[in-house]
Amino acid sequence: MLKDLLYPLVKSFTFFNIFQYITFRAAYAAVTALVIAFIFGPRLIAVLRARKLGQEIRTDGPETHLAKSGTPTMGGILIIVAIVASMLLWQDLHNPLTWISIFAILGFGAIGFLDDVLKISRRDSRGLSAGVKFGGQAIVAAVVVSFIYLNRHDYTTLLYVPFFKVHVLDLSFLYIPFGVLFLVGWSNAVNLTDGLDGLATGLVIMVGIAFAALSYLSGRSDFAQYLGIPYIAGSGELTVLCFALVGACVGFLWYNAHPAEIFMGDTGSLSLGGIIGVLAMLLKKEILLFIIGGVFVIEMFSDIVQVASYKIRGKRVFKMAPLHHHFEKSGWAETKVVTRFWILGGMFTILSLSTLKIQ
Repeated sequence: MLKDLLYPLVKSFTFFNIFQYITFRAAYAAVTALVIAFIFGPRLIAVLRARKLGQEIRTDGPETHLAKSGTPTMGGILIIVAIVASMLLWQDLHNPLTWISIFAILGFGAIGFLDDVLKISRRDSRGLSAGVKFGGQAIVAAVVVSFIYLNRHDYTTLLYVPFFKVHVLDLSFLYIPFGVLFLVGWSNAVNLTDGLDGLATGLVIMVGIAFAALSYLSGRSDFAQYLGIPYIAGSGELTVLCFALVGACVGFLWYNAHPAEIFMGDTGSLSLGGIIGVLAMLLKKEILLFIIGGVFVIEMFSDIVQVASYKIRGKRVFKMAPLHHHFEKSGWAETKVVTRFWILGGMFTILSLSTLKIQ
C-alpha cells in the first residue's frame, strides 16, 4: 500500500524512489511486524488472562509442564495480525502472490483458532476432531494449490532436488493432490513441534530467514541464472512476507521465551506451518524445505514412528513423542532442549543455503 501511495511522489521528491526497492520494504516490514508484536503483546496477554483463556496441559506429559496450565494461549493472533498488517503496508498489493499468501495465513489460522477455542471451552487439551481438523486444512490447502495450478508458469509442476540444476520430475495434474498433502503435512509438522517455550517460534525465524534469501534470489533473473535456480517472476515480493514473518516471530518470542507468558496455540502453529509450505511451493523449494525445516521433519517423523510402533508392536520407541518430550523425559531441562534444537535448526538453514552453489 505504501508503495502505491508514496512511490508516485518520486516525480517531486526523489527520496520516494526508495519504495521501489524490495530490500528497503522488506527491512521495514520486519520492523513494522516487530513493533506491532511488542506494542500489542502485553495487551493481548492481559485480555486473555482476564477472560481466563488459558492452555490446558496434557496430564501424561512431563511433570514440569503442569505448572504451565492456564498460561494464555491463542498468541498466534498476534503473529497473524503483525504479519498481515505488515504485508498490507509494505508488499506490492498488485502481486497475486501477496493475496494467496494472506489467504493461506488467515485460512490455516482460522482452523487453529477454532481448535484453540474448543480446547478452552471444554477445558481439555483436545480440540477439533482429527477428521474435522484435517478436513479444514485440506480445504484451505486445496484452494491455495488450485490457485497456484491455475496460474501456473513453466516451473509450477516441476520438482527440483537439492544439488541438481534440472528438475527430476514433472507431476503435471498430480501436483494438486501432492500440494494438498504437502501443505497439510507442514502445517501439522509445526503444530507438533510447538510443545516447548519458544521452540517452534525460534525455528520458524530461521526458516523465514532462509526463505527471505531464496525469494530474493528467485525473483532476480540475473541471480537465478547465475545460481541455476528457477526464475519466478514476482517472487521477489515474497521477501517482504519473509521479513514480516521473521519480525512477527521475533516480537512474539519476547513473550514466548521460557518461562512463556503466552503460547501461540494452534492459531499460530497451523498458520505458520501453512505459510512455510506455501512459500516452498511458490519458490519451487518443496524438496529443499525438508532440509530447511529439518527439525520439523524429525519431530513429525518421531511422532509417526511412535504411533506406528505402538500399534504394530505394542511398544514405544521413545519415552514420549514428539522427540522434544523424549529428551525432557530423559532428564534434559526444557531450555537445553530448545537451545539444542535451535542449533540444529541453524545448521539445517546453513546447509540448505549451501545447496545453491553445490549443484
